[in-house]
Amino acid sequence: MASAAITLAAEAPKLSSANTGFMLICSALVLLMTPGLAFFYGGMVRVKSTLNMLMMSFISIGIVTILWVLYGFSLAFGSSNGFIGYDSHWLGMSDVGLTDLWPGYTIPIFVFMVFQMMFAVITPALISGAIADRVKFSAWCLFVALWLTVVYVPVAHWVWGADGWAFKLGVIDFAGGTAVHINAGAGALGVILVIGKRVGFKRDPMRPHSLPLVMLGAGLLWFGWFGFNAGSWLGNDDGVGALMFVNTQVATAAAMLAWLAYEKIRHGAFTTLGAASGAVAGLVAITPSGGAISPLGAIAVGAIAGVGCAAAVGLKYKFGFDDSLDVVGVHMVGGILGSLLIGFFATGKGQSAATGVFYGDHSFTQLWKQFAGVGAVLGYSLVASAVLAFLLDKTIGMRVTEDEEISGIDQAEHAETAYDFSGAGGGLSGGTLTAATETKKVDA
Repeated sequence: MASAAITLAAEAPKLSSANTGFMLICSALVLLMTPGLAFFYGGMVRVKSTLNMLMMSFISIGIVTILWVLYGFSLAFGSSNGFIGYDSHWLGMSDVGLTDLWPGYTIPIFVFMVFQMMFAVITPALISGAIADRVKFSAWCLFVALWLTVVYVPVAHWVWGADGWAFKLGVIDFAGGTAVHINAGAGALGVILVIGKRVGFKRDPMRPHSLPLVMLGAGLLWFGWFGFNAGSWLGNDDGVGALMFVNTQVATAAAMLAWLAYEKIRHGAFTTLGAASGAVAGLVAITPSGGAISPLGAIAVGAIAGVGCAAAVGLKYKFGFDDSLDVVGVHMVGGILGSLLIGFFATGKGQSAATGVFYGDHSFTQLWKQFAGVGAVLGYSLVASAVLAFLLDKTIGMRVTEDEEISGIDQAEHAETAYDFSGAGGGLSGGTLTAATETKKVDA
């Protein structure tokens, strides 16, 4: 017995400064994604909604950070049952030692907590793109707090908690295809079905006001996503994180090219918005699958997602739901594709021994597991998000007035505008009068 105890003590994980430092860097990269998302969304809306779009992402950083420390982490990752967790030691993080390790790993609990915090921050922020131009900022803030508690925390526990039902079933979600992207996309659909369309939807032009801002945001998302994906293995000891890093790059490139090719064939042009959206679609699709497939599989997943999401963004016009910035078409559809394609392309040589149909799983075992996870998250998030939006709309009201929406939500909700054109030069008070004065001097 004594020798067995000595052996177990020797095999117990020890704090790794390398893995800890790596995970802190990854946490910072994931945080950068939320400002990147703000720029991405901010450039896609009209001028009069730019600041509101930026603020809807930034406020998520503030609200979710506090709630995650107070109770979110405890409920998401504590052990209780298959549907929700709980650990009293993690409430407020006041009973956690500096070197207390996350079970089975070589990083402190604090590091794992803050890494997962950044996932929790960006997920509700993703929803904001679907409801651009028309939601009260105060109502949005309350929605973020409620949605984190009622939707994100339970789903994160299902998928990533040690006793979560989806985790125990064997559903593969490396970094958030279900818990983040399907969750946010389905939640976005639930909300827009409740609050309705923008004034002028399908009638007035609603083109992006700043494509350079969109490209900047997409670049920041792409950069931060390496922390999002590669960091989700929680270390660098066996090469799986490196595989995920490579697959993230490969799938994103393939999706961007596929979206642009679809766009050229369908609409006759290669657009910058298409390049940015295609890249994001690839990032979304590889998020659940990249640890289980090969780089060749990543090319296939990216290409399928690029075409699939490009086709899906037009569904809002066919079915009449106003998904302002294509959250449903990119994040929900991309998350579904990436999650289900694991059932075809999993090699059994990555994060687990599970294989897909193309690698010998002719009984479709893993594919059915993926379907179970996708269906459960999609259904729960759609219904729960719609209920939350309905309750808020019937109590404090979700939407700004029609006049405020038409005149501009930035001025109505934030008393600011994104750009000051009054000192931009030209005009009668500037260039025209000056030119006239100079003409008179020459004539004189």
